[in-house]
Amino acid sequence: MRALLLAGFLGLVLVLILTPTLIWLFKKLQWGQVIRVDGPNSHQTKRGTPNMGGIAIILSSIIGYFVAKAINGEPPTSSAFLVMFMMVGLGLVGFLDDFLKVRKQNSAGLPGIFKILGQLMVSGVFAFVAIRSTDAFGFTSASTEISLFRDTGFDLMKIAPSSWGEIAVWIGGFIFLLWICLIVTSSSNGVNLTDGLDGLATGSLIMSIGAFAVIGFWKFNQACDLTNVAPNCYQTSNPLDLAVVAAGIVGALIGFLWFNTNPAQIFMGDSGSLGLGGALAALAILSRTEILLVLVGGLYAIEAGSVILQRGVYKLTKWTTGKPRRIILMSPLHHHFEEKGWNEVTVVVRFWIICGLLVLAGIGLFYVEWIYGSVA
Repeated sequence: MRALLLAGFLGLVLVLILTPTLIWLFKKLQWGQVIRVDGPNSHQTKRGTPNMGGIAIILSSIIGYFVAKAINGEPPTSSAFLVMFMMVGLGLVGFLDDFLKVRKQNSAGLPGIFKILGQLMVSGVFAFVAIRSTDAFGFTSASTEISLFRDTGFDLMKIAPSSWGEIAVWIGGFIFLLWICLIVTSSSNGVNLTDGLDGLATGSLIMSIGAFAVIGFWKFNQACDLTNVAPNCYQTSNPLDLAVVAAGIVGALIGFLWFNTNPAQIFMGDSGSLGLGGALAALAILSRTEILLVLVGGLYAIEAGSVILQRGVYKLTKWTTGKPRRIILMSPLHHHFEEKGWNEVTVVVRFWIICGLLVLAGIGLFYVEWIYGSVA
């Protein structure tokens, strides 16, 4: 518990120190935001605002974690390393995208295919290590079973008949890898698309990642061990350390929001949105609550869904009728409400409310499942 509080506090303090330094440095280097020409006209005033603030969030949360563990006299765990690997790995992909934007003064940045390839490479390494690393109780960091509140029993490694021998193992391993890649790319790109208004992604991530701090701490208190063999105990590897990492990230996000709220002094950029979206996915996978991410990260699913539907309808109607149509004024969805005349702050706060309700629903269902298991 002390490590969890320390990580959150240190993440907050460090980002409050580091962010103003980055603002000064990026202004000196003239690494300012490049606004896409097809975006809302009101966003042109944001041109030149320092970008890549995600660097401060990632560094502060990682340093906060290690210092908190050192003060508490505890060694880091493989689960925590995996979350940080995902966050840093995808953060580097995002940094390259941000750097190319400011270097070329073009909003295109890193070509989409290379961004996806980077996400797949990081996800693949993550999946490979997560399924092989174990804790003191013999639990692997990740599970090959699909999980909701815990493992459901549907094992991806057993999809192919065992009579197929070695081929069945390869098929199962490939499907597991695809599953992890799907979760990671969906989460990271969803957060990336949500990061379009001052404070929107930062505030929502505080709630979504904060949910996994709560889930990790609860799973630690109800973990399966020699003293707890209840039917509803959780077989999760290093759940408390997952909570500590999540707390460090939340602390850093709260501090960053001080500078990122409207009017933003700095943006997190793809360096932050891809990295933090990856961390969110990693926390869901390692806490064995993957499908619950649909609720806890529901805002990002809505934002990504609006883009997919908009493009799909546009291309379909253009192909079938020759007259392309749009279902909303502009995607992602937050831009639609801006085009309808909503003030930016109004959109952000209302989207925060939606995110908060979805997160509360996710945590509520998680708790109800535990109570039901206790009664059963």
